[in-house]
Amino acid sequence: MANGQIALTLLMGVLLVAVAAFLTRIEDWRSYTPLAGGGGGTAEESGYAHEEKPGGLIRWLTTVDHKDIGMLYGTYALATFTIGGLMVMIMRAELLDPAATLIESTTYNGLLTSHGITMLFLFGTPIIAAFSNYFIPLIIGADDMAFPRINAIAFWLLPPGALLIWAGFFVPGLAPAQVGWTMYAPLSVGVGAGTQSGAGVDLMLLGLHLTGVSATMGAINFIATIFTERAEDCTWANLDIFSWTILTQSGLILFAFPLLGSALVMLLLDRNFGTTFFAVEGGSPILWQHLFWFFGHPEVYILFLPPAGLISLILPKFSGRKLFGFKFVVYSTLAIGVLSFGVWAHHMFTTGIDPRIRGSFMAVSLAIAIPSAVKVFNWITTMWNGRVRLTAPMLFSIGTISNFIIGGITGVFLAAIPVDLVLHDTYYVVGHFHYIVMGVLGFMTFAGLYYWFPIFTGRMYQRTLAKWHFWLTFVGTQLTFFAMLLLGYLGMPRRYATYDFPIGPVDPVTALHQVATLGAFLIAIGFVIHVWNFVQSWSEGPILEDEDPWNLKEIGQYTREWEWHHRRMETAIADGGDEEVATDGGKESNEEELTTDGGENVSETDCSD
Repeated sequence: MANGQIALTLLMGVLLVAVAAFLTRIEDWRSYTPLAGGGGGTAEESGYAHEEKPGGLIRWLTTVDHKDIGMLYGTYALATFTIGGLMVMIMRAELLDPAATLIESTTYNGLLTSHGITMLFLFGTPIIAAFSNYFIPLIIGADDMAFPRINAIAFWLLPPGALLIWAGFFVPGLAPAQVGWTMYAPLSVGVGAGTQSGAGVDLMLLGLHLTGVSATMGAINFIATIFTERAEDCTWANLDIFSWTILTQSGLILFAFPLLGSALVMLLLDRNFGTTFFAVEGGSPILWQHLFWFFGHPEVYILFLPPAGLISLILPKFSGRKLFGFKFVVYSTLAIGVLSFGVWAHHMFTTGIDPRIRGSFMAVSLAIAIPSAVKVFNWITTMWNGRVRLTAPMLFSIGTISNFIIGGITGVFLAAIPVDLVLHDTYYVVGHFHYIVMGVLGFMTFAGLYYWFPIFTGRMYQRTLAKWHFWLTFVGTQLTFFAMLLLGYLGMPRRYATYDFPIGPVDPVTALHQVATLGAFLIAIGFVIHVWNFVQSWSEGPILEDEDPWNLKEIGQYTREWEWHHRRMETAIADGGDEEVATDGGKESNEEELTTDGGENVSETDCSD
């Protein structure tokens, strides 16, 4: 078994080296200009493209255009979201009754492990990368990302990472990893009578390592792009809020993900080469928790800050007002980024660490609620006395705020040591966490997709179906995750496939599980409506003739990405021929000629919202 695992590890290394060697042999990736540069410029200083952009499948396999890569990230993330959702639907169906009637407990454990990893690493980070890849260069006036090839490589590391993580489900002779998404030692080291010593866990760890490398490469790219590729008029003083959150998130990734990668390597060495980093004898299982959560809690804010930036970007557009307290929202973003590295041990209050250390981590965990509350009050004040328009993006933004309030308040309780000692490892923690992840990241994913749908497609979605999607998702979220909070108060432990402890003459635990499952099915129905609306509207929806479908000009919030969309609609794009002009207007780039609707020079446009 050990020899087989070593062989798999070596094979994975050879595969990575082969991919890197192949990529270095591909020449002239930037021989074509992206369909329309974010700043209205060209691929080269001459203003001319020398080769036609490839078509069909070759385009998507070789593209380095930030918009194409954003589309690839988005497609990948929605696919993994669907798979992760199917996993949890099977789990929720199993939990309808106390006994194991639908699937075996080992299958449940495998689905639980893969669901958590899929949603956090294969959906969460990539869907944020989808929005930021597509729109950050457009918003800040850049032609493309600072390192387009690295941008492409970062994406193409993700599909093999997903296959490795899920390998235990479809490779004959392998069992899926059953160690939980936190991979606590000594179970993940291979101790015990289960399948946790099998190669399925090793492949999952290698897949996680690939996703971490991908995220780190992307973070370096975003930092370099925002620092060096901004238009001259896009200064730090007027940088938009979404770019601020992506910059902060990238900084968190840069410090957090390499630590996860190091911990994964140590765990692989323990499993395959006899080292004792996390072993009970000679090592410390608690060391894994310290290393994992030093990454894990910043990861929560890696997934929260960009959606918070989207709220701050979208909410003012449908409130008829500028974002209230813009500078304080930026400062709170930076404060959360710094404080996020000082709270990891609140996940470990029950492990017996020094009470004085626990007290300090409790204090910082409570303190981080302050900049989070600053955001909430600024969002609410932005809507106060505004001209609120309840479009689908606005509904999802308002729903996100309400979810975040519930998730944030429940988090404050968990930050208090006495309360956490009672509620730790119960469904209360699951409910709190999902109010943040699904209630914020999931909701703002849909808000961003609806808000920028006209730019993606040049068409408009069916607004009634979008509102049905919101209400089904919102109601389902409250039913599912509030029921989990109540289950936690009743003492229901998480990660159990079976349960049987009636309380008094009734059985509230079973009833609450059934309510949670009902809510999960409502969320699933809403997502099916969203997919139908998205695909059908993209293929058959009415083509927009108005470059400003949200009437942003009326309120003075017509930002750069919409100006780019307007230029794309107005002008012909040169897409072939030798020495053809590749600017948006089909002629040589000239900043004085690229104007907005108001006749103002594009270079003078404020890049903030």
